[in-house]
Amino acid sequence: MQSHHTEHLYKILVIGDLGVGKTSIIKRYVHQNFSPHYRATIGVDFALKVLSWDSDTVVRLQLWDIAGQERFGNMTRVYYREAVGAFIVFDVTRPATFEAVTKWKEDLDSKLTLSNGFPVSTVLLANKCDQGKDGFRNNLTKMDQFCKEHGFVGWFETSAKSFSVLLDVMLDCKACSIPRYQDEASKCLVKHIIASETDLLQSVEPDVVKPQMNSSKIPSCSACLKF
Repeated sequence: MQSHHTEHLYKILVIGDLGVGKTSIIKRYVHQNFSPHYRATIGVDFALKVLSWDSDTVVRLQLWDIAGQERFGNMTRVYYREAVGAFIVFDVTRPATFEAVTKWKEDLDSKLTLSNGFPVSTVLLANKCDQGKDGFRNNLTKMDQFCKEHGFVGWFETSAKSFSVLLDVMLDCKACSIPRYQDEASKCLVKHIIASETDLLQSVEPDVVKPQMNSSKIPSCSACLKF
């Protein structure tokens, strides 16, 4: 007997301010390389990451690397369409990029929701953690609360340069209690996406006719009345 093989293709957004390292994170995650000389993304770029979810399931992540200045344009609604998850990235060495996270999340939630009206699963990435992060470290205890308040399913520190990429060799997922293993950050996001899919399927009522009996309108059966 042949085992049933399942494949999923998920569109994942990677968004955040200009220069926070979105392209570097994706290049390291997908191609295992890093360069300090990436040019700023214009519009949108794409990459594909394939995950072996289990022995019978393959998950393909279509990563959309969206330019940092796009939040100020009208194209994001087009770019966001049909996405089921997102990573929002900020630079721990530039506090202004963290302040912009809320605006990116609000923009995302206003333009993209699941069919049940809920926001898509989103993970927050604190990038460039290999560089002067002392100020950020002082606020670590506040990150959990920040994520809960703004609807993130988890957050991670990452550095494409030092290959402690949150998408690849990750610290613990603060929201999911997932330990430090290969690909655990992306698995954290995929886990929430699959859970959302399951909830959507369960919320759909089957197309079945359900006749309702009104006892006051049921005619008497003379044969039954004899008993």
